[in-house]
This record gives sequence, structure tokens and C-alpha cells, in this order.
Amino acid sequence: MSEPKTVPTSASVSDYLASVEDPKRQRDGETMCSLMQKITGEKPVMWGPSIVGFGSMPYKYAGGREGEWMVLGFAARKSALTLYGLHFYDRNLNEVLALGKVKTGKGCLYIKSLADIDLPKLEQLITTAWREKRSHNPE
Repeated sequence: MSEPKTVPTSASVSDYLASVEDPKRQRDGETMCSLMQKITGEKPVMWGPSIVGFGSMPYKYAGGREGEWMVLGFAARKSALTLYGLHFYDRNLNEVLALGKVKTGKGCLYIKSLADIDLPKLEQLITTAWREKRSHNPE
């Protein structure tokens, strides 16, 4: 079985955010980093080359594969700000869609611009996800 590629690194979060080419996406990334850090109380950590993560938790798939994954995170990608850990498939889809202009994936939330969404609702979604995940995976 191969080792996971997305693991915590010692790379600089500040350097990563500074390297985002689109100034608007860079500002959105900086805003998301500050917001997640405020809510979680955790220091941001680079997971692989392009994901900023907060906290960690163990996972285990039915097939036996185990590892660690961030509790919450984001990536300032070229096409969208991608958020991890907030979208619980269909369970909280109404809350996710109430944010505004977003797209969803299997466990990701894609936001073109933070200006297009309801930031207080996003803050509540982040807070709820953090509390729920931490209560199931205390360190």
C-alpha cells in the first residue's frame, strides 16, 4: 500500500499564500486562514504543497487503510478557494447551499470569491464542523 501524499510538512503557510498568483484569490486565502485560525485556535500547517490545514484526526477506511487528515483546511487554487472538512455530503447540504455561490464535491466546497458568499454563515459552518469533528476525535 502506498503512503499518503498529503501529510503535514514544515513548509511556510505565509510563503504558500504569498505564492498565489491571483491577488483576489491570495486575499481570500489570507482571509480564510485568519478565520479558520480564529475559530480553531490552531496554528495553520501546510499539508502537502498546497493545502493549509488546522488540527489533525485519524481516519480508517473499511478496507483497512489508516492515516491522519486535517480537521479543517483550504487550498487557494487557481479556479476556486477549496475548503475541506465543512461539507458532510448530503447531511448539511442546505446550510452549504445557503452560503451563496458555491459548488460542492465529495467532501469539498468550492468558492470562486468570498465576496459571493455570506461570511457569517460560513463562519458558523466552520465553527459547527470544528466542534463536531473535535468532539468525535479528541486529541
